[in-house]
Amino acid sequence: MFSTVFTQVCVLMILITVGFASAKAGLLTKEGVACCTDIALIISTPCVIIKSLIREYDKKIMSELLKAFALTLLVQVLLIVLSHIFIHSKEEKSRRVLRFGSIFANCGFMSLPLQEVLLGADGALYGSAYIIMFNLVIWSYGIFLISGDKSYIKPKKLFINPGIIGLLIGMVIFVFSVPIPKIVYSPINYLAAIYTPLPMLIIGYHLAQTNVLYAFKDIRCIAAVLLRLFVYPFAALGLLYVIGVRGTLLVSVVISVSAPVAAITTMFSSKTGGNVPLSVDMVSLSTVLSLVSMPLVITAAERLAKI
Repeated sequence: MFSTVFTQVCVLMILITVGFASAKAGLLTKEGVACCTDIALIISTPCVIIKSLIREYDKKIMSELLKAFALTLLVQVLLIVLSHIFIHSKEEKSRRVLRFGSIFANCGFMSLPLQEVLLGADGALYGSAYIIMFNLVIWSYGIFLISGDKSYIKPKKLFINPGIIGLLIGMVIFVFSVPIPKIVYSPINYLAAIYTPLPMLIIGYHLAQTNVLYAFKDIRCIAAVLLRLFVYPFAALGLLYVIGVRGTLLVSVVISVSAPVAAITTMFSSKTGGNVPLSVDMVSLSTVLSLVSMPLVITAAERLAKI
């Protein structure tokens, strides 16, 4: 079980290494990565969601999907509470970045590919639900947390984004069991398929722009990353298990929680005048260490889920 998860994480890490090497060789540029990011977020993400919902209507799946939305919110609240318990840096900008980075994981780029490979369409569907609720939290509480300014909260970004659009289209197909001809399904399938390699290349590019060794010298960074990769995922797993969550839904949610620090931590830090170097260190260090942490957390979830 551990070896299966470890192998899949290694596959992602190899793809990240390709992105890293491509950046060092000048094949991946800042402009190119920006375009790749837009393709992954705006085109591929909705296709992953739509593809997971191209199926006959199933009451059980619908029930589990609604649970996934509720559990995502519950887990996010748990992580927010834990971040305020554990992180108390004296310097305000650093404290905001440390809390933000420890709460918000790279659940799109790192988790969704794993959910699809390890759990199939159902896992990807629940993972998509997590991403949608995650975006609602990150663009409301998250942007306020890192900036301290409510003016950064934009309602349009909360409810009009590729994930919501993909969900709406997919739900119509799912609820009404709309038949999708092969000529339409095939392009959706191909575009969904690039969601695994493309984000890994993007992550590799960003790692090439940093020096991970610097992150190992910052105790605050190391502590926050350990919270993100080990303490929070196991806390979430324990909570979900205690309230009776089992099966694919449990593993899918835990995979989302176990991902490294979200790359958007750096983007938000830059946008709001936060501690950008610290955010870069958190993203790079957590991405490297996730090679060890994610297999451990996911294997524990699979054993408790009994799937």
